[in-house]
Amino acid sequence: MFNFAKGGFMLQGYTLEELERRIGYVFDNKALIKQAVTHSSFTNEQKINKLGNYERLEFLGDAVLELISSDFLYHEYPDKPEGTLTKTRAAMVCEPSLAFCARDLELGKFMLLGKGEESTGGRDRDSITSDAMEALIGAIYLDGGIGKAKEFIYRFILSDLEDKQLFFDSKTTLQELAQKELKAEICYELVSENGPEHEKEFVVEVHMDGKVLGRGYGKNKKSAQQHAAYEALLLLKNKRKK
Repeated sequence: MFNFAKGGFMLQGYTLEELERRIGYVFDNKALIKQAVTHSSFTNEQKINKLGNYERLEFLGDAVLELISSDFLYHEYPDKPEGTLTKTRAAMVCEPSLAFCARDLELGKFMLLGKGEESTGGRDRDSITSDAMEALIGAIYLDGGIGKAKEFIYRFILSDLEDKQLFFDSKTTLQELAQKELKAEICYELVSENGPEHEKEFVVEVHMDGKVLGRGYGKNKKSAQQHAAYEALLLLKNKRKK
């Protein structure tokens, strides 16, 4: 049994078996799942084979995800034109959406990170966890084939499709909702900037009438605002249901 606590880079007690239980898939080749959660900062720091990190699996998983999501949308929406399908797919598989899915799995807790990346909050960084989700797809595809990869994608990414579509241009949607229906003004506030210069993560809050409606994370201020707007839309949507 692999113990991801090795060298203090992971939280104690998280194992490959626990991750397999959460995703509902048991690997024949355990090296693949370990590679899928290994960040380049770990391989660089440990001075081991750089190809042992998740980047190659991420490349493959990205292609598998695009194929499966495209096939899903093609059959799910037979009357929608290509442009609409492309926008919908982009919303479903964008970085914030994949990071949102990763948080459901608590994937960050299973990541192998270098000390520097660990200390700057890499375990919760959207850019890392979203890449790891794609790497996990690539690993499942190599280990179990396209059918098993499809099962994983349907279960963890293509579920709650209505909410995920809000990611697409959520800032505009929130602005229109606030002005036309709520008769309120919204504003965005930069809360913090984290991480090294080459891989910063911005944290932004969106406010309406002095109240925080959502908090977003992104590689730049625009994507963080988009994420914050999405969280605000989910909050307002849930309030309407009550």
